[in-house]
Amino acid sequence: MSSEIPIFATNEKVLCYHGPLIYEAKVIQTRTENGKCQYLVHYKGWKQTWDEWVPEDRALKYNEANLAQQKSLQQKASANQAASKTQAKGASSPLAGSSARNARDKGGQRGVKRAHDEENGARQPQMKLTVPESLKCQLVDDWEAVTKNQSTVHIPREPNVQQILADFERFVLDKKPPSLKEPEVLVRTVVNGIQIYFDRSLGSQLLYRFERPQYAAIREKYFTGQHVHVEESPELSGLYGAEHLLRMLVALPQMVAQASLDAESVGHLRDYVNELLQYMADPERKDTLFEKEYEIHSIQYQNLSRS
Repeated sequence: MSSEIPIFATNEKVLCYHGPLIYEAKVIQTRTENGKCQYLVHYKGWKQTWDEWVPEDRALKYNEANLAQQKSLQQKASANQAASKTQAKGASSPLAGSSARNARDKGGQRGVKRAHDEENGARQPQMKLTVPESLKCQLVDDWEAVTKNQSTVHIPREPNVQQILADFERFVLDKKPPSLKEPEVLVRTVVNGIQIYFDRSLGSQLLYRFERPQYAAIREKYFTGQHVHVEESPELSGLYGAEHLLRMLVALPQMVAQASLDAESVGHLRDYVNELLQYMADPERKDTLFEKEYEIHSIQYQNLSRS
């Protein structure tokens, strides 16, 4: 619990939670707000633009026990990342079918070249996205709402990821944006692939630490609870909404880099994801997709999120 008497002094070296991990920081200033101490911290090795006011319960004394906790969290994060990469490498790519067909249609030349490239350690094709400024602001607002204000979006969301992607598919088939090739053939494959990436990555890569108790409760309610009928359980993409979809889209290039996609498939995916980002950034549509009011949780929940 925060108190009115600061337990950290100005210029003191501390450890501080930022997202799911703990970082070394330095206390710049202290203040009392609503009877609770807050600290302006500067993270070691980070630019000054990342300086922020944090509540007392996000700061830790710089000692051996907390350093061990910091190391443990970093090791867990690295292990989760490695497991996600292994899963991505072993999984069949959502676009692999269309790539294979293209290879056969072209006499197998593409498949032979790709095998030759992989044998020689060729770099995977890069997927570069253009994120609209309004969505960059949305990402920052979302991060602040969860990590600073300790609040979450209400789950289940309306519209959910499945509904957003279905609406986008109809939009593409109706408008046929000039930047997209063969929408009648490709849009369903791309949309299904995005949904698969979302469902597989949500629990391991898309959640902030403060959201994990909520995620655990969602899993118990819809997937693992005593009275749950598995055949009636929805996909995670049927529960979560635009906030987590946007997090996944901006992380997608790193996910794709671990998958076995050729340059042509990566190019198609890049074009469709860029179009989806523009679709979500449309001012009128953006107001209906993203939550305006996040839920504030109890002290018990907040304590659970830090355990």
